[in-house]
Amino acid sequence: MSPQPQPPPGSSPARGASSQEAFAPEHGWCSQDVQRELPGLALLSNEILVGRAGSLTGSSPADISSRLRELSNRLRGAAAVGMRREPIPVAYRVFFRHIGLDPENARTPIEAAVLERMLRGGFLSEGLLADVLTIALIDTGVPVWALDADTVDGPLGIRASGAGERLGRSPEAPELPPGRLVIADASLPLAVLFGELAPGHEPRGRVRRLLLFALQVAGVPDLYVEEALWMCSAALESA
Repeated sequence: MSPQPQPPPGSSPARGASSQEAFAPEHGWCSQDVQRELPGLALLSNEILVGRAGSLTGSSPADISSRLRELSNRLRGAAAVGMRREPIPVAYRVFFRHIGLDPENARTPIEAAVLERMLRGGFLSEGLLADVLTIALIDTGVPVWALDADTVDGPLGIRASGAGERLGRSPEAPELPPGRLVIADASLPLAVLFGELAPGHEPRGRVRRLLLFALQVAGVPDLYVEEALWMCSAALESA
């Protein structure tokens, strides 16, 4: 997992380097309680307009599928086993333990993806959006999520859930226990921290406006987080 800038699938090297230099994701807010308890935890986001044709959940184009195959070939055997000892995966493991999650059971996003690759024999395509997020995760170690931007009210941030709050605006939204760490907009929670997205807020079909967000923890340099978001943004904006 290298922090060296590289053009995402579908972009030329020259345009990719230029675009990354100008890339400036938005830094989300964080409640004071969370800041005190979890220094180093941060959220970065970027709203994009999808330029790729077709459905976000449909088959990936050739350039995305090819990149998935490259990563499958690169990350096997000793490389896959040794990945968990690299600085970025270690930082997320440490954070999971700090918030009471055992990373051997509740796996970090990068470790869950690598385990899935080992069990399935490769990174199998799950659709355009899912594949782009996987590529960025494997290349940088930083997880990125996507929300339907039309369902978001104001900037994203991190806080604890309140009594009686539900996850999202859908009638089927599950109730959250008080004190659960969540990603929220100006009105309500939209995702559990490192967990599920609120029902009805996931990008589906031909949704064009996406809000991408990444989570940074102590020990993860800004460069890695920004690159993960940039890779997803550039790959999806590419026509």
